[in-house]
Amino acid sequence: MIRIIEKSDREAYLALTEAFYKTPAVDHEIPEENRIRTFEYLMTRPSDAECVMIECDGECAGYALFAKTFSQEAGGVAVWFEEIYIKEEFRGKGLGHEVFEFAEKHFPEARRFRLEVEDENVGAVKLYKSLGFDYLPYKQMIKDK
Repeated sequence: MIRIIEKSDREAYLALTEAFYKTPAVDHEIPEENRIRTFEYLMTRPSDAECVMIECDGECAGYALFAKTFSQEAGGVAVWFEEIYIKEEFRGKGLGHEVFEFAEKHFPEARRFRLEVEDENVGAVKLYKSLGFDYLPYKQMIKDK
């Protein structure tokens, strides 16, 4: 089951994001204060960022974090899959597919879906390619403040 995050999910969300940031899917951990700030933002600004909780057999199995933006290049709304995390014991049960199906229905205005992936995350790359994702030839640059 995929459902929109609620205030009562705070501790589960923080535990899941902590686990996610310790996996090889990311290149560095982030401070807990960032994850807390994100949760608080999700509770007040669902128009730009949304999160879903992933459940399987009545248990918390993971989460997915989305951010919406406008893209002239895409000709409309672009939805970023900021983070997708499914606990190891729940992988291989089709939950990843469910998240993407949910996103397609939940964001009907989206002209583009975008995500990042590490080449070492072979299972994720295989899933994303099977869903029609392809690599962009861009290099990203950031400036943190």
